[in-house]
Amino acid sequence: MELLAKRHRDQASSGEEDSFGVQPRRVADLAMVPNLRWSSTGLCRRTRSQCLFSSCEKQGDLSSWISDNIKKKECIYFVESSKLSDAGKVVCECGYPREQHLEEATGSHTFQGQEWDPKKHVREMPTDAFGDIVFTGLGQKVGKYVRLSQDTPSSLIYQLMTQQWGLDAPNLLISVTGGAKDFKMKPRLKSIFRRGLLKVAQTSGAWVITGGSHTGVMKQVGEAVRNFSLSGSFCEGEVVTIGIATWGALHNRESLIHPTGGFPAEYIMDEGGQGHLTCLDSNHSHFILVDDGTHGRYGVEIPLRTKLEKFISQQTKERGGVAIKIPIVCVVLEGGPGTLNTIYNAITNGTPCVVVEGSGRVADVIAQVAGLPISEITISLIQQKLSMFFQGMFETFTESKIVEWTKKIQDIVRRRQLLTVFREGKDGQQDVDVAILQALLKASRSLDHFGHENWDHQLNLAVAWNRVDIAQSEIFTDERQWKPSELYPMMVAALITNKPEFVKLFLENGVQLKEFVSQATLFYLYQNLEPTCLFHCKLDRVLGGEPERLDPGVLLQCVAQVLQELLGDSTQLLYSRPRSSDQQRLFTVPSVKISVQGVNPQSSYKHSSGQATFTIDPVRDLLIWAVVQNRRELAEIIWAQSQDCIAAALACSKILKELSKEEEDTDSLEEMLVLADEYEQRAIGVFTECYRQNEERAQKLLVRVSEAWGRTTCLQLALEAKDMKFVSHGGIQAYLTKVWWGQLSVDNGLWRLVLCMLVFPLLYTGLVSFRNRELQTDRCLARVRAFFSAPVVVFHMNILSYFAFLCLFAYVLMVDFQPQPSSCECLIYVWLFSLVCEELRQLFYDPDGSGLRKAVLVYFSDYWNKLDVCAILLFIAGLTCRLMPSLLYTGRIILSLDFTMFCLRLMHIFTISKTLGPKIIIVKRMMKDVFFFLFLLAVWVVSFGVAKQAILIHNERRVEWIFRGAIYHSYLTIFGQLPTYIDGVNFKPDQCSPNGTDPYKPKCPEIDQARQEPVFPEWLTVLLLCLYLLFANILLLNLLIAMFNYTFQQVQEHTDQIWKFQRHDLIEEYQGRPPAPPPFILLSHLHLIIKRVVLKIPAKRHKLFKNKLEKTEEAALLSWEMYLKENYLQEQQFQQKQRPEQKIQDVSDKVDSMVRLLEMAHLKKSGAVEQRLASLEEQVAQTATALHWIVKALRDSGFGSEEGVPTLAPQKASVGRDPELDSRSKAEDPGDAYHVNARHLLYPSCSVLRFPVPNEKVPWETEFLMYNPPFYTADRKDKDLVDPVGDALEPLSRISYNAVDGPLDRRSFHGVYTVRDGLPLNPMGRTGLRGRGDLSRFGPNHTLQPVITRWRRSLDGAICRKNVKKMLEVLVVKHGPSEHWMLPGGSREPGELLPQKLKQVLRREFWSSFERLLTQGMKVYRGYMDDPRNTDNAWIETVAVSIHFPDQSDVELKRLNSHLHSCDEGMAIRWQVVDERIPLYDNHKVILQKVAALFMAYY
Repeated sequence: MELLAKRHRDQASSGEEDSFGVQPRRVADLAMVPNLRWSSTGLCRRTRSQCLFSSCEKQGDLSSWISDNIKKKECIYFVESSKLSDAGKVVCECGYPREQHLEEATGSHTFQGQEWDPKKHVREMPTDAFGDIVFTGLGQKVGKYVRLSQDTPSSLIYQLMTQQWGLDAPNLLISVTGGAKDFKMKPRLKSIFRRGLLKVAQTSGAWVITGGSHTGVMKQVGEAVRNFSLSGSFCEGEVVTIGIATWGALHNRESLIHPTGGFPAEYIMDEGGQGHLTCLDSNHSHFILVDDGTHGRYGVEIPLRTKLEKFISQQTKERGGVAIKIPIVCVVLEGGPGTLNTIYNAITNGTPCVVVEGSGRVADVIAQVAGLPISEITISLIQQKLSMFFQGMFETFTESKIVEWTKKIQDIVRRRQLLTVFREGKDGQQDVDVAILQALLKASRSLDHFGHENWDHQLNLAVAWNRVDIAQSEIFTDERQWKPSELYPMMVAALITNKPEFVKLFLENGVQLKEFVSQATLFYLYQNLEPTCLFHCKLDRVLGGEPERLDPGVLLQCVAQVLQELLGDSTQLLYSRPRSSDQQRLFTVPSVKISVQGVNPQSSYKHSSGQATFTIDPVRDLLIWAVVQNRRELAEIIWAQSQDCIAAALACSKILKELSKEEEDTDSLEEMLVLADEYEQRAIGVFTECYRQNEERAQKLLVRVSEAWGRTTCLQLALEAKDMKFVSHGGIQAYLTKVWWGQLSVDNGLWRLVLCMLVFPLLYTGLVSFRNRELQTDRCLARVRAFFSAPVVVFHMNILSYFAFLCLFAYVLMVDFQPQPSSCECLIYVWLFSLVCEELRQLFYDPDGSGLRKAVLVYFSDYWNKLDVCAILLFIAGLTCRLMPSLLYTGRIILSLDFTMFCLRLMHIFTISKTLGPKIIIVKRMMKDVFFFLFLLAVWVVSFGVAKQAILIHNERRVEWIFRGAIYHSYLTIFGQLPTYIDGVNFKPDQCSPNGTDPYKPKCPEIDQARQEPVFPEWLTVLLLCLYLLFANILLLNLLIAMFNYTFQQVQEHTDQIWKFQRHDLIEEYQGRPPAPPPFILLSHLHLIIKRVVLKIPAKRHKLFKNKLEKTEEAALLSWEMYLKENYLQEQQFQQKQRPEQKIQDVSDKVDSMVRLLEMAHLKKSGAVEQRLASLEEQVAQTATALHWIVKALRDSGFGSEEGVPTLAPQKASVGRDPELDSRSKAEDPGDAYHVNARHLLYPSCSVLRFPVPNEKVPWETEFLMYNPPFYTADRKDKDLVDPVGDALEPLSRISYNAVDGPLDRRSFHGVYTVRDGLPLNPMGRTGLRGRGDLSRFGPNHTLQPVITRWRRSLDGAICRKNVKKMLEVLVVKHGPSEHWMLPGGSREPGELLPQKLKQVLRREFWSSFERLLTQGMKVYRGYMDDPRNTDNAWIETVAVSIHFPDQSDVELKRLNSHLHSCDEGMAIRWQVVDERIPLYDNHKVILQKVAALFMAYY
């Protein structure tokens, strides 16, 4: 009787289960589709505004693709079935009635007379059901669906989902399986399951795959999605829930049939009329409907789902440079026999499973026995559990079925590292999402990897899921000490994918940003800029037509250009163009990609610390990268690590403000401005801390030249960013005041300065005081120089000079304007020439060496400089006309207008005044309001003026009078001057010209010539005038007043800040201005020309505004600033904690933590007590047995037989190790001492299933009446070298067992074995399979396993140690695509000493030498090998020989290394560190562990 049927047959018969997609046996090779990810090698090939395809175009493309690639199944041969349909109709063997068949299926056919065979009589044709699906009456949610053949390749389905449906490749695949019929769950457990499943799906970007129907576990998942969508809990978009269902078992599927696609197709859920069919669940987002051409048959989708999930789990998902295979987890609720098969296949294939206890049936059975030793999981126990949880169907379980269940449950529980039981409120588990992620990490931790790849893989998963809580609790523990360099790849991934919590975690665990940021890293980060960010597009414009493979230096140069544009002209390029000698070296920097597909991430991530010299401040580079993408939390973390933090904050504020000017999205714009304001506040906060500590050092920070930020200063950055709050800070204003007064004391009165300016000998009387005591006591010229060079004195002297210039100018214009220039007028010309010279000096003033173009741009960026240039040019124009006798009057008019412009220049002078300065600012803002108001006013003025002119005057042809009537008079009307003839009352014919010929009189209005009275409609003109005055006088003028009031209120609040901000420009101007006022300033200009032109002395900016410090002084200053920044951050955190809302949250968190700790402490305490009691009871029982044996032995006057000696029970778990991982060791459980691998249900390399043999039935001595294993012997090409098949006894009678049979030794290391019916019996017990299987001989198959080791050494030759013990290296080989390595041993030919596999890796000339090494080696093991190829009649026994080379200079070791080679391209050879996680076969690891113990080495 066949006990183990195929999975889909069980599912189809029970009709109760959903499936989990793990292939139980080898899957045919499938074409791997390329990783579907955004390529980052090309920088911004598209602009921000893209033209999206219309909906119709998308639908057309989808229809075309599906028609070409997706097929359905159709029956092409109608064979009447003996069964009728639910409606009583005659149906075909396929289940469909006659009318639903093709014509060719019901007519004459070549298949006539044949039995219906689905392989022959069902064919594929283009699908007719796909598109969008809408559930009628259940909202407007639109999903995707497709009907496809069960033979559709998984690669094609994956391509459909990712490319055609537009799904992002998942970070995690969650396959939910369990009961396919409705079942009841506790309300609390149901709520926990739904919340946890959706949480893990959201946070990790997972796909949830179910059966898609509206029943059982699929319904639970659907309701979870619905409840969360209704509650608005989604924060990252819709959860992808994919239902894979059987097309033929679907109710109302006719509504989905649309040959050209349904967009949308309306589906009706009719649960009442579905009968034995099922309806789709409306809460799934995508449906894959699997068709095999039949109707009403369940389980059709299971093989396809299995292959698809396996295929997806083999794909690689790259996020932020980290490439990981998509992990998969199975979540089990309730379930029946099919669910058990699903769990078993999942565990067998290495897929972790999470079983929800309390959901019922299979899930509860497994949960009840999961914590028991294998020896206690007996047939009787499983029978008891089945009767408890399967009350309704327990009677249907046969004895053989119970045995099969027991075996499968034992195998499931044996691999505890893959099994996680979620118990509500127990074991510290609170939510299902944590249980799912912990299950994946536990499974990853249990895998065998070389080196530390296992830990790296776990960290990759945590980063991909964005679960920093899991990383903190499960990965960053005392068990693993991370080197900073090992975290670099994950750091890159966290940065690119914007996961600030992980960045903070990595920084806390030793990552130093200065060491982390290399040129390759920064190059890769800028390659992976967000495509939607504005900086990405600006960089793209600068790059232009650059090739994809950019030189890192060129890319960073382009980045520097964009940054200079954002930071302003005061900064220099942050990255210089690389030297030509470096071009080739930089061009070969590899693109960073971290892959964990069987290799170490660090092997792919090339981090070169030697390239750190490319930048002054790596932290700055990382901060800029985060800020330009508007990543708030990330930038905040990096800024906290920066050294030049005030300059960094101001630079970030400037960058964000500049980007916001070009940002089109309103939300992003507001976020940028808010973030810019935050950085300004941080700069203020740190500067305040510095100013409180030391005013002088804080002021040094303001004007210190920052090499990291383009040789600019903090003060200049604040001015460029227009950070008025920062500039108006008291400390900065105090510094500006200090600069303003020069070397004079600030408390000097203004009247004292004026007196000393007019009578400078008063300086020696002590009328004014100086800050410098030497100047206060010195009576030499130094006091005069210090006084007249003070900006405040220079300013007031220029004011007096300017007032004198204006007075003299007014006098000349009004009194002394002669045909020939007078002496006063000539003085005006000289005076103006000195002003022109001063403006030229300011224009060409370039102390930073920025170039003429930049100096000109800076000069003309000032409004007052533009006014000066206009006034000078107008004066030159007036002077030119004035010197021409014919244009003398015109020249005077121009000069008169120019005088007005010179008077306006006084407003700039008064900005220094604390009283007048703010008012001037308000006037400037109001002038803008007036400018915009004039547009509104012009509409009414022109409309009324033109209408009035057209009504009153007929054909006025004089342009000047047209302007007067239409514009000028209308404008004056606003101020009360009403038009004369508007109503005809004041009409006087003598005051107008009837024909418009008098140039000094307006043309008369329309009049009656006979009566000399106006005839125009007076009522209309009066009405127009009233409306005009109503809107212009009342509405518009009051609007202007309101605008002025709003501007005044708005500016008045910030007037002080604005005045303090603008005060700097005036102070800087007069601080660098020559002391002498015009026209005496010409002497200073002459001196300047001699210095610059003759003596070639370059200009230098005064140290008061730009000071370059010595390196030691600068380093000390920055360290002091960084220390105070930490104080500021601590103060901010303290203030945050003092907020009432935060206090309430902290108290709530503490209460929750205490409750959890108390619960866990209680559970741990009770569990520890129970464990100790159980251990004590077992020890007592063993002691009693031992005493009984001693008494009996003494009584019989003998020592008894050796077999009767009892053994003490081993401890349940090793100290300091994970007990779940200890289950890997066979010594964990006495009941697991039997062979395990030899009882795997699926025999390797074939489809033969073993008879299930539970642990208790392994010994031959144990009665097992129903034991009926299948017989299997593999066909071998070398039949002459192997034993007969064994199906006939006569050929086997010639074999001599338990003896040397010719060249073969058929003796066992374990003594004489039993021969029954001509076949030997495995001395270790039953295996569930008869025959010799894939082995060569019946009975023992002897092999040799040489274990070749050497000490692992460091570069200096010292032996490496771990946990004090020395470390070994072992020689291992790998064949073909196998994931496991092996020792270079195996079977030997008769008469040969070396195994065949060893000969394949050694050159022939070294064979004899190695044979000598074997004879000299030490045998470490001799006996039975638990191999999956073993059967009841054939098994493997091996001899393990240790060959150790203690000295690295050993001649034989060198010869061995020189003679290693691979005769097969698919074979690999390597020396590997000996570790418990080394990926060897289990039986080889047992041998290796013995060798390590022999040399007392680490394992």
